[in-house]
Amino acid sequence: FSSKSGAGRKFSAPLLVAGVSAAGAASYGVYKAWGSNLTLEQAAQSVQEAIPSAAVSAAGPPEAQPSVYSQGKNHALYLWINVKTSANACQVARAVSKLQSYVDQVSDPKTRDDDDEILAGVGFGPNFYGRVVGKTKEPYTYAHRKGNLGEMPSSSGDIFVHAKSNEVSKLFELGQVIMKNLPKDSVDNFEDIYSFVYQNGRDLSGFIDGTENTADEDDRKEVAVEKATGGSYVITQKWIHDLNVVGNEKDKTLEGWVGRQRADSVELSRKTISSHVARMTAGNQYQSPKPFQIVRQSMPFGTLSGGAGLFFIGYAASPQNLDYMLDRMVGAGGDGHCDDIMRITKNIKGTYWYFPGAAELKKLQ
Repeated sequence: FSSKSGAGRKFSAPLLVAGVSAAGAASYGVYKAWGSNLTLEQAAQSVQEAIPSAAVSAAGPPEAQPSVYSQGKNHALYLWINVKTSANACQVARAVSKLQSYVDQVSDPKTRDDDDEILAGVGFGPNFYGRVVGKTKEPYTYAHRKGNLGEMPSSSGDIFVHAKSNEVSKLFELGQVIMKNLPKDSVDNFEDIYSFVYQNGRDLSGFIDGTENTADEDDRKEVAVEKATGGSYVITQKWIHDLNVVGNEKDKTLEGWVGRQRADSVELSRKTISSHVARMTAGNQYQSPKPFQIVRQSMPFGTLSGGAGLFFIGYAASPQNLDYMLDRMVGAGGDGHCDDIMRITKNIKGTYWYFPGAAELKKLQ
């Protein structure tokens, strides 16, 4: 090519720009424009106009919200909201769909790093989402379940926010910002729970939590995200542990109920069909296959005076993954065996949510 130096330089031949892969119409537009006598500024503008077209044509699958398959932090906020029937559901949905802007208020995107970032997502109960958007690809109704060792009550819920941060104060502040921005008099009741890391990643029972989660991000995405939408079906349950049983029962008994060694989480080669590991897999054989998987984001919560346990939250690409595990815990679906984990903990609250994909959420704004 030939050119003159300075801001007014002109090009008399097309250029090959390293790093720009503009295919089809986009690449043709760049070639055509740069084949003319353009100033440097005009040529740069042509590239900027053409690149978005190429980017759109090469767009990947729909993205999930930040909380869905990202790794955990030291603390989490679980904000469970019931909306008044008289409230304008569309206005409420519009307010919470701006969740990322609330995150940015609390944690400045210009200065934050991995240590003080907040990873957050918002989900909706089936009735609320049906009023605002309509049906999801799969229905996600949380049924009341009951077995010989306890029950799993079906709780109401319209909006649920899951946020993760290494600073619990930022999560508290985020909760304040969210509640402040909801339409006036729209909330019937809500509960905000703040979790923590216990003994480097153990449940309050002393067992390592989340052993079955895959470490690979792509694998977690495969398990947690609905490919067509970027959405995720989510279970939340509030479990209160019997810390007296946990503290006084023999390790061997507790390990038999869980199906793993307490110290290192190694799966027991011999375990009962009612052990927790056996209920979550296809049976009590060693390393039985897992017909369904979820991405667990559960953490301990609570106080000694008011009750403590595990806030269980799991993300899945289909509600079938969730139903399978819950049915197995209460002996539904055939064999009648209940999960021995319910000998040390009690479920007091639970439901399902749909966390829309990032693009779906944006449409609510």
